[in-house]
Amino acid sequence: MKVSFFLLAILACSVLHAQQLPQIKVSGNKFVTGNNQLIVFHGLDTSDPYKLKNDGQWNKRYFQEMKNWGANVVRFPVHPANWRTMGNEAYTQLLDEGIQWASELQLYVIIDWHSIGNLKTGKFFRPSYETTIKETNDFWRTMAKRYGKNSTVAFFELFNEPVNNNEFGACTWAEWKALQEDMIAVIRAEGALTVPLAAGFNWGYDLTEAGANPIAATGIGYVSHPYPQKREKPWADKWTKDWGFMAEKYPLILTEIGFSGKEEKGAHIPVISDESYGDAITAYCKEKRISYTVWCFDPNWGPMLISDWNFNTTRQGKYFKEAWLKK
Repeated sequence: MKVSFFLLAILACSVLHAQQLPQIKVSGNKFVTGNNQLIVFHGLDTSDPYKLKNDGQWNKRYFQEMKNWGANVVRFPVHPANWRTMGNEAYTQLLDEGIQWASELQLYVIIDWHSIGNLKTGKFFRPSYETTIKETNDFWRTMAKRYGKNSTVAFFELFNEPVNNNEFGACTWAEWKALQEDMIAVIRAEGALTVPLAAGFNWGYDLTEAGANPIAATGIGYVSHPYPQKREKPWADKWTKDWGFMAEKYPLILTEIGFSGKEEKGAHIPVISDESYGDAITAYCKEKRISYTVWCFDPNWGPMLISDWNFNTTRQGKYFKEAWLKK
């Protein structure tokens, strides 16, 4: 019996090893695999795994559908309140499941600390986003220990959408830069190979200050969330000025894009637009080799990509699914 169990364990390890994806790293302004092969990511944002579990939708079927659409990366938004509600061990078991399904389907994973607000002042957009500097660093220490050498987990997105306007209180770029550098140091202290992703102000949209005074760390990427109403048409030159210029020196991934027709459920500022936004943002990313993920693969969190759990598409869902399948 012991021999049989030992053989099964070896077999299980062999299967797991066969599912390993190439490690992602940074080379200049590109994301590359271990053998320096360029990779451009296009994928989907899930809703919070905690929500999906409660909806009965945290399963391999969900991941298979994202793969069917043509995604090569999926992003898990971990809300601090849900992290506390479940507790570290229970929540990481959810992440274990999602990462395993992603591995089996050859999908990379972004783990995102999904807070919106000002970490320095402790003022946040909603209760679900409330956190502290200590909790944030503890979260990344846990992630680094558990997934830092798991090549499926390509990215750690340090903080979803930093805001420093009057409502949330003052925070200079130098202060926010230092907080992100501390998070990176926590991650690197655990020997993690995962690529950290850093964000700028204006709800994770603006990278101008980061361009003038970059994060003091190598091997990282930057993010932006260029929803359509952040700027008026025509977009391209404004995008270049606000965040696209960073792609000349650093790898860039737009971890939230998307649009909603004004007639659709969940339509709200800054996401209201039409297919012209889809054409513009995908063309811009293609030209500059910028990666992106689309929000959100859930029928309740707008802008939605699906209208139900049979995966019928919304307006933007139809657009992105057809665009990727045409590739």
